[in-house]
Amino acid sequence: MSTPPLTGPLCTRATISAELRALGVEPGETLLVHSSLSSLGWVCGGRVAVVQALIDALGPGGTLVVPTHTGDNSDPSEWGNPPVPEEWWSAIRAATPAYDPLTTPSGGIGVIPETVRTWPGALRSAHPQTSFAAVGPAAAALTAGHAEDCRLGERSPLARLEETGARVLLLGVGFDRCTAFHLAEYRIPSPEVDEGRAVMTAGGRRWQTVRETSISSDRFDELGADFARDEPVVRGTVGAAEVRLFPLAAAVAYAEGWLALHRPRDLV
Repeated sequence: MSTPPLTGPLCTRATISAELRALGVEPGETLLVHSSLSSLGWVCGGRVAVVQALIDALGPGGTLVVPTHTGDNSDPSEWGNPPVPEEWWSAIRAATPAYDPLTTPSGGIGVIPETVRTWPGALRSAHPQTSFAAVGPAAAALTAGHAEDCRLGERSPLARLEETGARVLLLGVGFDRCTAFHLAEYRIPSPEVDEGRAVMTAGGRRWQTVRETSISSDRFDELGADFARDEPVVRGTVGAAEVRLFPLAAAVAYAEGWLALHRPRDLV
């Protein structure tokens, strides 16, 4: 039995790049992209074509940045999707491979970031759980100095992106995926937690626990809806995907006030 024919829209490297430019993506800018390949429709060339289109839209002077997080490099006692038996915890802590910026795959954030991670010339930050990868002339400056005890705060690429006037592109995903909002959590009263992960040191692989600001994407969808209502957010479509484009600094500033008012957190 034959399968039904594909339905559109048909997306290509050229159409995606043109639609990004029409939306307002500018040559030479720095763009933090959160994405969903499936949201676009049928893409000729798949994930590679999308990355090529993003690079085309930014031009040789622009820099493409994506999250390349590795959430499975974390303490199994905190896992909930799915949870694992308590009797496994010690074995998982002992066996989890140490983070390696060159070889550790990203996970849970889609195939486009993983494609950027392995792109020729891509650089990746050093954090074992919340790294970012970048391609372009600003890649080295943006990914350097990502402190091991600062997932998404002042010593992370998010703060560098804010300083350089980067914008955020939500390509077929919602505000619940907007990592920029997390930077605001470091600037308002937030609890701290112990975070465990496998790292490589001069003495070899070891399990490391650090004290960190607690982060949560709870209610980010509501935060994003209010931000888009109150601030200038460019909206449009690329292929079949709903797209939003906005300055990262504006999102962080708005989130600081919104989170403090609508989602205060117990510091105990």
